Amino acid sequence: MGSVGLLYVGAVLFVNGLMLLGTVPVRSASVLNLFVGALQCVVPTVMLIQAQGDSSAVLAASELYLFGFTYLYVGISNLAGFEPEGIGWFSLFVACAALVYSFLSFTVSNDPVFGVIWLAWAALWTLFFLVLGLGRENLSRFTGWAAILLSQPTCTVPAFLILTGNFHTTPAVAAGWAGALLVLLGLAKILAAPKAAVPQPRPVFN
Repeated sequence: MGSVGLLYVGAVLFVNGLMLLGTVPVRSASVLNLFVGALQCVVPTVMLIQAQGDSSAVLAASELYLFGFTYLYVGISNLAGFEPEGIGWFSLFVACAALVYSFLSFTVSNDPVFGVIWLAWAALWTLFFLVLGLGRENLSRFTGWAAILLSQPTCTVPAFLILTGNFHTTPAVAAGWAGALLVLLGLAKILAAPKAAVPQPRPVFN
């Protein structure tokens, strides 16, 4: 069930990245944040009701609320015109929690691929903290491109693989996934770099 929500997290991350780049208006992106945030709160609640004390199911449900609260917070704050610092500092909490979930994926769940993916999410939420919590606007373009480029390989692609029964998690696959994500972060840095001004020819007066 969690993979269904993960599919739409890929969509909202992509749109939020475009919002940070100024391509999608804030209010337009906020509506999708509300939809996905609500979904990511309903799904884990149903999972908890059905868990019947299964600790692994409870753990899986607890992860999803991080996404649900984040996107509801973003959607409501943007539509209401709230200051962004609250979202930023909440993102720091989520980034720290993501590191814990990464460790649990490597150790308890024996899922190294999602261990790597959680590390990527921790990096993204850290960027959101820096931009929104600390006002590091110079990182906005890099954060936007990072969200766009990481949205599909950390959310949409694994969601489709899980839904179709084709998801495989081994140390070798996780290493390849990590390499690909690092390349995408490097590409985000290149795309976010300010473009050099094109020198204009000096006017010639006769």
